[in-house]
Formats: sequence, C-alpha cells, structure tokens
Amino acid sequence: MNLTADNILLTGSILLFISLFAGKTSSRFGVPILVLFLAIGMLAGSEGIGGIYFDNPKSTQFIGIIALNFILFSGGFDTDWKAIKPILWQGITLSTVGVLITAVTLGFFVWAVTDFTIYEGLLLGSIVSSTDSAAVFSILRSKGLALKGNLRPTLELESGSNDPMAYVLTIAFTGLVINQNAGLASVIPLFFSQIIIGGAMGLIIGKLSKTIINGIKLDYEGLYIVLMIAIMFFSYSSTNFIGGNGFLSVYLTAIFLGNQELIHKKKFIKSFDSFAWLMQIVLFLTLGLLVFPSEIVPIMGVGLIISAFLIIVARPLSVFLCLIPFKTEVRNKNFISWVGLRGAVPIVFATYPLLAGAEKASMIFNIVFFISLTSVLIQGTTLPFVSRLLKLSLPAEEKKPTQTDLHLFDSIKSMLTELLVPENCPTLGKQIVDLDLPPTTLISIIERGNEFFTPNGSTVIESGDKLFILAENNESLDEFLRRICIDKNGLATEPTEIAG
Repeated sequence: MNLTADNILLTGSILLFISLFAGKTSSRFGVPILVLFLAIGMLAGSEGIGGIYFDNPKSTQFIGIIALNFILFSGGFDTDWKAIKPILWQGITLSTVGVLITAVTLGFFVWAVTDFTIYEGLLLGSIVSSTDSAAVFSILRSKGLALKGNLRPTLELESGSNDPMAYVLTIAFTGLVINQNAGLASVIPLFFSQIIIGGAMGLIIGKLSKTIINGIKLDYEGLYIVLMIAIMFFSYSSTNFIGGNGFLSVYLTAIFLGNQELIHKKKFIKSFDSFAWLMQIVLFLTLGLLVFPSEIVPIMGVGLIISAFLIIVARPLSVFLCLIPFKTEVRNKNFISWVGLRGAVPIVFATYPLLAGAEKASMIFNIVFFISLTSVLIQGTTLPFVSRLLKLSLPAEEKKPTQTDLHLFDSIKSMLTELLVPENCPTLGKQIVDLDLPPTTLISIIERGNEFFTPNGSTVIESGDKLFILAENNESLDEFLRRICIDKNGLATEPTEIAG
C-alpha cells in the first residue's frame, strides 16, 4: 500500500493505537517500548504484513528533525539546574571529548575489519558516537530507576547535550567521504562555529523568551503552548541559519526556561511531556517503515561485531578516559558506560550520507539501524539489572522528586492559610510569576471584592486581595511570607527582608 493524502491519517492513527496498546504491555516483558515502536513500523512496512511502501530518506530526516526538537526541548525543560550543576563539567566532557573518542575509536575499528575507507569508517563511528536522548530519557523514566549520587543527572545531561557534537562530526565526515581532498583541517572551523554560535544563541533566545512569555498578554491559555513551540523552532532554525548548531541551541533554551518562573509552567511541562512521547512514537514508526528487513540480514554479522566493539570497548574507553580528572567511582564509570544507548538519533543522522549520495551510504544506514536496535534491546533491557548488580539502585522510598514532581505534585501541600494583602505591600502590582514563590506553596484561590477565582502566573496582586495559600509545612509558609513581603500578622515588610 502506498501512502497518499487520503489514507495517511487513517494509517497513522491505526499505527498510533497499536503502538500505545503494545507499549502498555511492554514493561510486563521487560522490553523497551522504543523497540516495539520500531518493530510495529517494520511490520507495517513494505516487507511486513502492512505492505506500506515508504522509501523516502528526505521525509524521514525532516520528521526526525522535528521530533528531536520536541524530545530535546522536553528533556531540557525538565532538567533541574541545581541537579546538574555539580556534574556540569563531567557531562560536558562526556558529550564532547567522549563523543570524539568514541567516533575515532570505532571508526578505526570499522576501517580495520571492513572494506570501508578510513573516512567511511570515521563517518560510521561519528553517526553512532552519541548516546540517544530519546532512548535514555524514555528508558530511565519509564523504568523509574532511582540511582545513587548524581548518576541520573549525569546521564540525562550527557544524552541531551552530545547530539550536537555527533551532528558536527557526521556532517564533517560526510563531506570528506564525498570530497576526500578537503582534508581534516576543514572540520575545525565548522566545529567551533557550530558549538559557539549554538551555545550563545540558546542562552540569548532563552533569556528573551522568558521576557516574552511572562510579558505578553494572550487571550487564551492554550496559545501559550503555541508560543513555546514557536520559540523552540525559532531557536533551532535561526541558529542553523547563521551557522550554529540548532540542536544545542534548543537544548540550552529549554534548560534556561525550565529553571525560570514562567506563566503556565505546569501546562508547559505536561504538554511537552506528551509531545515528546508522541514524537518518539512517530519517529520510531517512521524509521521502522523506512527500513527494509531483507537488507538488514546480510549485514547482521559485521553489524554484531561493530555493535559489540562499541558496547564493550569504544564506549567504556571514552567514559574512563573522560572521567580521569574527576573523582568518580569505578562502578559509576561502568554504569555510565553501559548506558551508552543508541536509538533514533543515529538512524536520523545516517540519512545525511544517504541524501548526500555517499557510495556506501545504504550499507552504513543498515549497519547503524542494526547497532541502534541491538543497543536498545541489550543495554536498555538490562539497565535495572546492571544498576542492582553494581549496587547503584536506591529503594523506591528514597527516590528524590524531579523538577517535574515539584511542579505537579500539588497534593503534598496540606496547610491552608488565609492572608489579606495590605495597602502598603511592596508586591502590589506585581505578577505572581515575578514573586519567585517556593514550589512547596500554592495560591489556590484569590477573593477580590465579591468574586473568587483561581490565579495563574500572570495574575497581578492587588490591595485588599484575600489569598488562600496551600503550604507543605510551616517553613514553606514562612518562606512564602518573606517572598510576598507580608508578616504573620498581615503587615507589610520591606523587600530587603525577602530571602534569596
């Protein structure tokens, strides 16, 4: 069956239904849900029972870029800066130097065991050099792994920030495979421009976006989600347009915004979590449709050898070398090495040499697909076992809440307090979002005149407002009062008394 405008929505909705129902049973058998999405796509493809003919790398790449924007933005928005700050340099080292070491090590191995040229080997190594953010985010969160120390933020920071390095290497070596006279020196300016411009644009757009989101007055709450999507795509496309790395820009924009007080922040978190899951399903289904299983079988032997070398040698070598300057336990290094999951991102990157017309591009694509499949199957399935084996798992009751938990778990607030805003309060005329209130408190209702309403971040505090405050405990309430410049007797206090 060929996809047409008449049947694409019907086919897509059916595949989504199948994916959701299949995913519901995946945890029962310990199979990562992403593998099921791939399998469903392959079964629906031209060589499967669905018979859908799809052989369009360009469309796949476009879908992949859109999906990765949502996945990276969702992951970055949910990243707590306080959690990643202690391990910032470890994560950056792994996502840059680690990716380079993995690409070079695997590239030379591929060159040694196949008939690939050195540039083709390095291209293959570059494509699979980064851990996949979609795979890491979804598997860590779906399996609810509670890990000791800073392991979880390290893994999420690395997987979210290492795609730009792999992208630069993939583009660079694709060019060298096509034009081998260019030389390795041409890669250096490309790398620096991509990283420097991408990083700067991400932070600049993030800061501007906070002002826009909190300052703009939209008539409907749903439009704020549209605004955030527009910001996300603008961050990616504008950065690419001026020669930077769009993926890095999107991720940094999301991290910055996720750690700010924003209007409708809860809605952003919930919405982008749903968007990320939808994009993962669509992306893996599309990649499954694109693959022809009959072309995978002939490369399974060499694919298994390359995959084993990547998992057992290249990835651990890069992790151990990168973490030499840091005081990291050996068992932590071993676990980080094992969470070198490859998923959809390498397969999307493998479409670049396909579209560029590289000689062995089709073989590279099939090998990359096989590597990603075995990685998610073997490493993704065994993550809970390996964490227990290395004694890095925490009991469920010791699991720390994530930033999402702090914003969404309103049920933890158990104290209700009424507070009248005095006429001389310094916070009069300010929006709630600008007060930087503690996450363990909530203004549930405001009584203004004879009306009661539920406030949001854009609500302005007025004289005579009666605030109904839900707080977790007395300490949370005290902190709330300091931030809003009112004491327990309902009298205004000086702004200088607000806790930082």
